[in-house]
Amino acid sequence: MSPENRSLLMRANRLLGTSLVEHNLVKVEDLEKANERLLELIATNQPRQATVLGVLAYEIKAFREEDVLQHIVETEGLGLVDLRAYDPPDEIKKGLDLDACWATWSVPFDLEEDFMFIASAYYLSPAVRTYWEKRFAGPLLWYGTTLEGIGEQLDRLADSTGYKAADPTLHEPSVGQGTQGSRPPIPPAAVKKSA
Repeated sequence: MSPENRSLLMRANRLLGTSLVEHNLVKVEDLEKANERLLELIATNQPRQATVLGVLAYEIKAFREEDVLQHIVETEGLGLVDLRAYDPPDEIKKGLDLDACWATWSVPFDLEEDFMFIASAYYLSPAVRTYWEKRFAGPLLWYGTTLEGIGEQLDRLADSTGYKAADPTLHEPSVGQGTQGSRPPIPPAAVKKSA
């Protein structure tokens, strides 16, 4: 991973953690534990696993990932998207930095007229929104999705484009896959919008 994307990964995680505390989704003590674990993952060169959201939801179990999705639907007015139905157009694939997608846990998935559609598990991180706003000149339409959804979409994009990550561990299976630490897919339909 390039130094720029590594820095982006650090900012995205740090600001997401702060936002989760500000939105009363996680306690400071749990965030501190998650940040310690995050630094371990980064030190072992596992950028795909370097997600404070994943650590909080699946290792520490401070909340469920779907609780964060529910929150962004209710408070931010975002829709949810299941990326399995999308194969981004070639104009999105061309020049897309998949390492930056991993660093921000976000991926552009459609383009309609001037509107770029971006799915993100990290929407609450201001660093993520700023990165993508600078990356694309036109208006962005944001959607929430799961870490698993982002991971599967990025794997498909890497396979279809022959993309070789600067760090091959980006495309290894999730740590603990099939064990207590695994990240099961959470279908967007499981998150219900309150009346």
